[in-house]
Amino acid sequence: MITQAAALIERVRTSNPLIHHITNYVTVNDCANITLAIGASPIMADALAEAADIAAMAQAVVLNMGTLNERTIPAMLAAGAAANRAGIPVVLDPVGAGASPLRGDTARQILDAVALTVLRGNSSEIRFMAGLSSSTKGVDASDSDLASDSDAMAVAKAAAQKLGCTVVITGPVDTVSNGVHGWRIANGHPMLARLTGTGCMCSSLIGSFCGAAPDAPLTACIAALLTEGIAGEIAYEQAGAQGTGSFRVAFHDAVSRMTADTLVGRAKLYEA
Repeated sequence: MITQAAALIERVRTSNPLIHHITNYVTVNDCANITLAIGASPIMADALAEAADIAAMAQAVVLNMGTLNERTIPAMLAAGAAANRAGIPVVLDPVGAGASPLRGDTARQILDAVALTVLRGNSSEIRFMAGLSSSTKGVDASDSDLASDSDAMAVAKAAAQKLGCTVVITGPVDTVSNGVHGWRIANGHPMLARLTGTGCMCSSLIGSFCGAAPDAPLTACIAALLTEGIAGEIAYEQAGAQGTGSFRVAFHDAVSRMTADTLVGRAKLYEA
């Protein structure tokens, strides 16, 4: 699996897939730049008048609930439906799902209207999306939902089976399952949690890899998680002592310089 995931880096850079984002204004620039860094092409089009048209010409769609409003919700539904009609992957990042009635209702609307390829979130968000008991701390996972590795895998597999998609739970150890197979990724560095938008960027990386490999969403997710985690490790080694600003730049640099050999050599990937 490591070599299959690593091979997708060159596939992204060769195919340069167009990734349509409807994301949040806190992290939109980071999402666009991380998409470029891995070799894909971002477009941020959240107007309802064009959301479906842009989605139809893209190779993947990333929907992010970070800064919901009455204007972007219908655009997300339109883009997701257009992506389904075109047969391209849809990645949903249900930021803060369950934290408010608006977020909970929107998450359910998207689930009802759009066939997802990948659902990526923290443990609280994924538990909510799967209809399990959950609590939130704003847009972060609550302490009570930060489960052990085995619990996270059980949640990911149950959610994948129920929702019919690949599910990613990000945290100190990342978990991914398609309902049958499951993997854990232990790469990363705690300093990533001190940057806003690392979850959003992870969803953009997943969208980028899915856009290049729409036939292999599980492998695409693993490639994205390894890329982000390893880039975080490299960034800390090179600039962590200088502070979060330098670390952020080094992280983007590390993604842009990621190679298959680096991924294979540093991967901490374990089948569950």
